[in-house]
Amino acid sequence: MQHFAIGVILPGVGVQRRDGLTLWEAARHLEQAGLDGAWHGDHLAIGGPTLDAPVALATAAAATTRITIGTSVFVPAIRPLAWAAKQIASLQYVSAGRLVLGVGSGGGPEQWAAAGVPYGERGSRTDAALELLPGLLTGKPTHLTPEHGPVVETPEHGPVVELAPVVEPPPVWVGNASSVAIRRAARLGDGWFPSLISPEEVATGRARLAELASGHGRRTPLIAIGGTSALGTGDGLPTREEIATGISGAYGRPLDEVLDIPLTGSPEQAAERLAAYREAGASHAVIGIAAGDWRTQVDALAQTRALLH
Repeated sequence: MQHFAIGVILPGVGVQRRDGLTLWEAARHLEQAGLDGAWHGDHLAIGGPTLDAPVALATAAAATTRITIGTSVFVPAIRPLAWAAKQIASLQYVSAGRLVLGVGSGGGPEQWAAAGVPYGERGSRTDAALELLPGLLTGKPTHLTPEHGPVVETPEHGPVVELAPVVEPPPVWVGNASSVAIRRAARLGDGWFPSLISPEEVATGRARLAELASGHGRRTPLIAIGGTSALGTGDGLPTREEIATGISGAYGRPLDEVLDIPLTGSPEQAAERLAAYREAGASHAVIGIAAGDWRTQVDALAQTRALLH
C-alpha cells in the first residue's frame, strides 16, 4: 500500500494561550504521536496575532528530531530574495535537512502593501525566486536586481550575492490549486500543494501536472493536499456543514463544492476520506485543526494515520 504522510499546522497564538501550549510542546507532541510533520503559515499583517514562520519553525525544529518542518506556505516574493534565501537556508541548517518549502504568492494586497512590495508583481517575483533559490542556497554567486528578476550577466545591473553556509535545497511544493500553480509546479517544483479541494479535483490536476511535467522533461511532482479537521463528537465541536459554511464564505465558493472537504467524525471516517485522496494521486496531507483541544485532535489524526497504514 502506498505510504501516506500526515502533517499538522502548528497552533496559532490564540490556541496556544487557550490550551496552555507552547510551540515547542506542540511540535514535540506531534512527533511523539507518530505524525509526519509540523507546519506553519507565513503571514505578515492579517489583523490578528501570528508568529513569523521561520522563527516558529526554528522552534519546532529544535523540539524534534524526526519529523518534517514545513512552510504552509512561505511567500519568498514578499521579501528581498537574498533575505528569503537566508531564512530558508537557516531553517534547513537548524533542522538538519528536514525542511519542506511550501511556496505561494498569496496573502492579499494589504500584506504586500505592508511589505512595500507591488501586489501586481507577485507572480513574476515568485517565478524569479523559484528559479534563483537553488543557486543561492548552494552558494552560487548570483546577480540580483531590485525587482527580483532573472539573472543578469553584468555586475553593474545588480549586486553579486554569495550566501553561506551552503545547504542542500529543500523540496519545493508549489501551493494553490490554480492552473498557474500547476504550471509552476510542473516546471519548477518538487510537489504540487493545493488546499481545500476534492479528490476529484486532485485527480484532474494530477493528469494536467503529469502532462506539463513531461513536456519539461521532468518527473511528475508529488501531490500534497491541505485540509482541515475537527474529529470526534460533542464538546461543542462544529459539524462538517458548519466548517464547510465557513470555507464557503471565506473563499467565495459554493457550499456544495466544499461540503465534503472537512474531516469530521471518527478517525475511521477520516481515514476513509483521506484514502480517496490517496487513490486520486496524493501522497501527503497537511491538516489545520479547525476546533477542539489541539492535543486531542492531534492524537485523533495519529489514529487516522495508523488506520491508513
